[in-house]
Amino acid sequence: MNAMAVQYGRELSLWGVETSIIVPGAFTKGANHFAHSSVPADAVRAAAYKTGSYAGFGEQVQKALAEIVSDDADVAVVGAPLGKRPFRAHIDPTRDSADVGVTALDQLRAKMLHRVGLSDLLKSKVLT
Repeated sequence: MNAMAVQYGRELSLWGVETSIIVPGAFTKGANHFAHSSVPADAVRAAAYKTGSYAGFGEQVQKALAEIVSDDADVAVVGAPLGKRPFRAHIDPTRDSADVGVTALDQLRAKMLHRVGLSDLLKSKVLT
C-alpha cells in the first residue's frame, strides 16, 4: 500500500495535486489507536493473549508510551501552503526512528527520478 501511495502521489504532482503521506506513530490520547482499535474475531485466541505469556503486555506498552508521549503531540500539514507540505510526515511522538529508514528510501527514489529525467515529479506543479 505504501508503494502505491508514493507512486500515485508522485504522478498526481503534475496535475497540481500535492500529496502528504501521514505515517502515524503511537498516540495515547486524542486519536488513541489503542482505545479505538478493533477487537479480534477469534475470541479464544484473544483470551489466550490476555491470560497466557502476554498477560498484561498491552497495558504495559500503553503505560510506557503514555509516559513518553507529550500531551500536545500534533503536526500541521493540511494548513500549509501549496509547495510547503511535506511529501511524507512522520507523526511519531515516541520518536522510534522509523522515519530514518523511510527517509532513506525516499531519498533513493528521488535520486532515481533525477537519473531518469523525471525530477519534476518531486514537486507539485502550481496550476493557475
